[in-house]
Amino acid sequence: MKGKLLCIDHGLKRIGLAVSDGIGLTARELTVINRKTNVEDFARINHIANEQRVVGIVVGIPVNSEAKEGEYTQGDTVRKWIERYSQTTSLPITTWDEQLTSLDARELSIQKGRKVRDPIDDLAARVILQSYLDSVRDGLAE
Repeated sequence: MKGKLLCIDHGLKRIGLAVSDGIGLTARELTVINRKTNVEDFARINHIANEQRVVGIVVGIPVNSEAKEGEYTQGDTVRKWIERYSQTTSLPITTWDEQLTSLDARELSIQKGRKVRDPIDDLAARVILQSYLDSVRDGLAE
């Protein structure tokens, strides 16, 4: 997919957003949205996607390999949210494993000199998106 991508790090309290460059090499953090209602959150995300002129969305999804069969996971919550969100946009949505991205985002936060209590959701979205971009470039993404 040629063009800019928007990445969403879905959280219960906040949504982190990051965007790629137009050629799919690098990701940068964009903003953190404090969650309100799905309607308001979806409208804000779509406004930013339009502003950034993105051609697709990547959503980080937690993969829990230790979950027992039939157990409801955070990944299930995100999938349900994506299903609702997809009804508000015509952009293609891709999911990408976000496992361990919080650790990388925390490290990035320290490097940027952010305070320990500052939200890192935007940085987590950046890490997710960079992982996706690297995999696409290396031919590993499906």
